[in-house]
Amino acid sequence: MLLKETILEVLRDPIRPVHPQPMIERAVSGTLPKSSREAIILKGVRRSGKSTLLLHQMETVRRGVFCNFEDTRLFGFAPVHFTRFLECVQTICPAPSAVFLDEVQEVDEWERLVRALLDKGHAVWVSGSNASLLTREVGAKLTGRHRSFEVFPFDYQEYIRFRRLKAGADSLDRFLGEGGFPGFLADGAPSLLQELLRDIVQRDIALRHGIRETRHLMNLVLFILAHRGQPFSMQKLSKILQIPSVSQTSAYLEYLEDAYLLQSLPKQNHSFKKRIVAPRKYYAVDNGLAAINNPQSTPDRGRHLENQVFLALRQRGIEAAHDGETDLWECDFVYDDTALQVCWELTANNQKRETAGLLNAIHRSKGRLRQAIILTRNQSDEFLVDGQSIRLVPAWKWL
Repeated sequence: MLLKETILEVLRDPIRPVHPQPMIERAVSGTLPKSSREAIILKGVRRSGKSTLLLHQMETVRRGVFCNFEDTRLFGFAPVHFTRFLECVQTICPAPSAVFLDEVQEVDEWERLVRALLDKGHAVWVSGSNASLLTREVGAKLTGRHRSFEVFPFDYQEYIRFRRLKAGADSLDRFLGEGGFPGFLADGAPSLLQELLRDIVQRDIALRHGIRETRHLMNLVLFILAHRGQPFSMQKLSKILQIPSVSQTSAYLEYLEDAYLLQSLPKQNHSFKKRIVAPRKYYAVDNGLAAINNPQSTPDRGRHLENQVFLALRQRGIEAAHDGETDLWECDFVYDDTALQVCWELTANNQKRETAGLLNAIHRSKGRLRQAIILTRNQSDEFLVDGQSIRLVPAWKWL
């Protein structure tokens, strides 16, 4: 049983994350409110900057309490301690204040604690590293009393501000190689991203889901990191990696997405049933993480760029899909009224393939798609193909 004295000690002297300098204003999936009567939930991959965002918000309030549930002094913290926790908050801040709860997925039934704090008039900010856990628990206990925001590693604009670089092709090259995890950019040690991958697999997936043997899970992660942006069916992945069953592969992929390590892109199809069973593309949450943990020594710059474009679409809240016919044509992203291709450089050798993907996607959309764009490292142009205007845009400008 945790003593009240211990909880008070943690709240009065919390272990706060050390954020790399300079402090960068972050972009999240939406604009964070300055105040709210609802719980504000920040979710995303480990080490993406959620804790720093909480601390930044805490600096803007007069009275606030910060609690990191990964603090070893809180080992064993459970629902039985919630009443004691509320009493400690009341002791530190007798009047309603802002309460910041970091890494809440470490606490069973944490949503009950959040609801109790809201009922007492506190403003509550929460961070967590597991998508489905947060969604499921929030939906059950905090319906109508929360707002969720996703936090990713640095995007390109945040990266160049952090690195103090100018926007352009050269800084894009660096960004695609290094990625956007703030701690890695400050430290530069590859071991940091290697350990991060192991932490996510072991703590956020294996431990949470009771997976004792992680060989197949780790092989799946490494394979997709090496082949991100390529469509795979569950059957094909199971066969290639010799995973015992398709259902096991499906579960592993769901766990990896829940932990924000991988994100998937569905295939465009007007039939819901066909869209569900069609091969999906998988992308890494960060290019630096993928590169350092990639068993292939030769980097594919085009894949790096496509991965970053996917992340940018996701961060902008755009629901995209990929389209194509096997071995005939492919369009990397379709969304709203846009067909979008990504290639490192458009040349005489690949121009026909890249434009064919755009034209076929536009034709199959039956008038929904009107805008055709090709993103490359650093090319600008506009031309007509079969009457369709196609814009060639430098990816660094688009980002």
